[in-house]
Amino acid sequence: MSAATAVTVFHRTSDAAGFALWADRMGAAARGDDGFVDARVAAYRATELDWAVSVTFDSEEHLHHWLDSAGRAGLISAGAGLGFRSAIADLILLEGCLPPGTAVFEHPVVQGREAAFEAAQVQLSALVATFPGFLGTTVLRPTGSGAWMSVLRFRTDRQLADWMHSKQRTEALPELRSHLLEDFSVVARSTPFGSILRVQDGTTRITPRWRTAMLVLLVLYPTVMTLSRFLGPLLNERGVPPWLAMWLSQIVSVGLMTWLLMPAVTRWFRRWLDPVDGAGSRVGLIGAAAVAVVYAATLTTFASVHWLQFWDYMD
Repeated sequence: MSAATAVTVFHRTSDAAGFALWADRMGAAARGDDGFVDARVAAYRATELDWAVSVTFDSEEHLHHWLDSAGRAGLISAGAGLGFRSAIADLILLEGCLPPGTAVFEHPVVQGREAAFEAAQVQLSALVATFPGFLGTTVLRPTGSGAWMSVLRFRTDRQLADWMHSKQRTEALPELRSHLLEDFSVVARSTPFGSILRVQDGTTRITPRWRTAMLVLLVLYPTVMTLSRFLGPLLNERGVPPWLAMWLSQIVSVGLMTWLLMPAVTRWFRRWLDPVDGAGSRVGLIGAAAVAVVYAATLTTFASVHWLQFWDYMD
C-alpha cells in the first residue's frame, strides 16, 4: 500500500469519554487536509489497551504535512491542557517500513462480534505484557466496515520475535481467530537490503535470497560505477591515497544503499519481494524479467556513454 499512517499513543486519564471527544476533533481537522483517507480513535476502559489516535493519508508527504501543521499543533496543545498528553513519539507506519519492534495486524471482524473481539484483544494484551520488552498494544476500530487494526510495540525486534514465535501466543490465537471472517494479515516490513519479512499464521517468511541478491546487484553496480566516475577522481585530485579513497568510497556507497537507494527500489519491487504476495511463479518470473531489463539498460548506459566511463578519467 502507498498509504501512510501515524499512530499517536496517549497517557491514560480518568476521562475516557473526554479523550474520545477531543480525539474526534483531531480526526475532523485532519479530514480537511489533502490526501486524507481515514482517522480512528482508541479510548478503551480496559487498562491493557492503549489510548490512541491514528490518521491515514494517501502518501507519506501528505501525512507529514498534517503532522507538521499549525492546526494539529494547536489541537495537541489543547489536548495537553485537558490532561491528554502523548506517551511516545508518533509511530509512522508504512508498508515495508515499520519502526523497530513494531508489528501491525489487520483483522476482518465478524459483524456482531466486535465486543467479543475486543475482549479477546484484552486477554491477548494481558498475556503479551508478561514478555520482556513489551511496550503496549493499540487496537483501532474501523470507521466503516473495514478491517480493525492492532499495533503491537516492543523495545526491540528480537523481543518482538520472541513473542511472535512463543507457545503462549500460538495457544491464545484460536480464541481471537474465532471472531474473524478470515485470518488476520500482517503488514509487511523490509530490511535495509531488500528482504521483506512477513508473519503468516505464526510463521515468519522472508524474501528468497536469490531475489534479494538480484536487487542488491541492481543497485550496487550503478552506485559503484557512478562513485568511481565522480568521487574517485575528486579524491585523487586531493591527494587521498588509493587505499583510503577506496574505503571512503565504500562508506558513501553503503550509506547511499542503506538509507536511500535500497529502500526506494524495495518499494518499487515490493510485490515481487513479498514472500506471500510474490510467492507465485508468475509474479516471480515477471519480477525477475523486470530486473533483467534494468540490468541490460544499466550495462548499455555505462558501455555507451563515454562521459560515465571512469577508466577514461584515471591518471
